Amino acid sequence: MHVGGTQPGPSRKSGPAFRDRAHRTQAAAAFVRDAHRYDVARPTYPAAVAELLAGCGEVCDAGAGTGKLTQLLHDVARATYAFDPSADMVRVLRAQLPDVPVWRATAEATGLRGGAVDALACAQTWHWVDAEAASREADRVVRDGGALLLCWNTLAVRHPWVLRLSRIMHSGDVQREGFYPTVAAPWRLETELREEWVQMIAVEDCFELMATRSYWLKAGEATRAKMEANLTWYLYERLGFERGQVIPLPYRTDAFVYRR
Repeated sequence: MHVGGTQPGPSRKSGPAFRDRAHRTQAAAAFVRDAHRYDVARPTYPAAVAELLAGCGEVCDAGAGTGKLTQLLHDVARATYAFDPSADMVRVLRAQLPDVPVWRATAEATGLRGGAVDALACAQTWHWVDAEAASREADRVVRDGGALLLCWNTLAVRHPWVLRLSRIMHSGDVQREGFYPTVAAPWRLETELREEWVQMIAVEDCFELMATRSYWLKAGEATRAKMEANLTWYLYERLGFERGQVIPLPYRTDAFVYRR
């Protein structure tokens, strides 16, 4: 029942693999619920990510979720907007940032007028979209001289214990170290940021973090019970953590700024 034996190494993929557009849409649809849990369990981003857009007048956060990046952009931009396809995510985001205009939309069809913003940002989002269509839409809505920002938080699986943790959580270890996202013309990479950092997290909150993964959200009760049992064994028996203990969980952030 429990995880054991030789474990595979970190993913060598630059992103998740989908059979087709329908498969991608189905996978992304897992996030239409449990927005409050997502907001509590998922970490924010290093301040350096938002600083990549410092000085931008108007910024829109695409696929904003509950506003982890939106809150940081709100501190560096003159005006901030946000959208997400999930009604539940939008509800939580509006409660978090009531002065930020928020609506339901996708990166491929933002609902923005042409040339509406100085920058479009996508955090933890781009691998769920049609990169070619979203690149075209960004080209349409971002003003001349503007920017496209993409960023991801990934568990820092170069640490063996974190790699095994990510496997048990089915946390989507799909962005290999040094990866580059797929972005279509006319966008060209201008700046990249690679940063590793640590989130202090209660051991019990690892279960909440696991419950925000698309694999968990799509799983049945039997699969979820097995995942919980494996994580319980790993944290308390294999690693020897105590209940109530706060542990350092390493993350890696990869951020990219594109311009035309």
